[in-house]
Amino acid sequence: MIKTLLWDIDGTLLDFSKSEKYGIRKCFDIFSLGECTDEMLSRYSIINRKYWEMLERNELTKPEVLRGRFEEFFKTEGIVFDRIDDFNLEYQYRLGDEVFFCDNGFETVSALKGKIKQYAVTNGTYVAQSRKLSQSGLDKIFDGVFISDKIGYEKPSVEFFNAVQSEIGKFKADEVMIIGDSLTSDIRGGNNAGILCCWYNPHGVENKNLLKIDFEITNISQVIKILENQNK
Repeated sequence: MIKTLLWDIDGTLLDFSKSEKYGIRKCFDIFSLGECTDEMLSRYSIINRKYWEMLERNELTKPEVLRGRFEEFFKTEGIVFDRIDDFNLEYQYRLGDEVFFCDNGFETVSALKGKIKQYAVTNGTYVAQSRKLSQSGLDKIFDGVFISDKIGYEKPSVEFFNAVQSEIGKFKADEVMIIGDSLTSDIRGGNNAGILCCWYNPHGVENKNLLKIDFEITNISQVIKILENQNK
């Protein structure tokens, strides 16, 4: 019986792509950098993902990620700009200005409130993630929130999940399930922790990493059906 859900936030319950576009464009306005086109945003998104994946592999520190991605982005776009740290700090804050839910994200966690334990397990900075959780109202639904900035470790590290266990109790393999969109962060992390893994894969991405996936869904609402089937 599944008794506990560990929810990823960005790309799973919240549409990070929309927040990212909003945050970058808002910062371009604030720092008078001109227009940030869709093409520029697409290039930034690729750069950003690359840096976070290096963090997940312990190849970079978080400060190196937060600064390096923007250094590379501005260089790629031919933008001469030396206030990288100021831009990054503003961007962290602006990410929480507006929240955009993935389909049925809010409805699903709301429907499950009080029926099963639900926790947020999210990488990212404390400023950005805490504002998103507050703005979205998710902080009032979850039984607890675990942000990598506060823990000191990132998913998929065992240390991250050990810290979660120290707060909520030891994981039993068939009683805890992580739900997330990232194979390299959420699913690999779930594999490392020895718990059930539910991959939110709305775009039909191939599992090239050959990670263990117990359930694959294309809509967040399908989690309710999984629970109904597993908890009979």
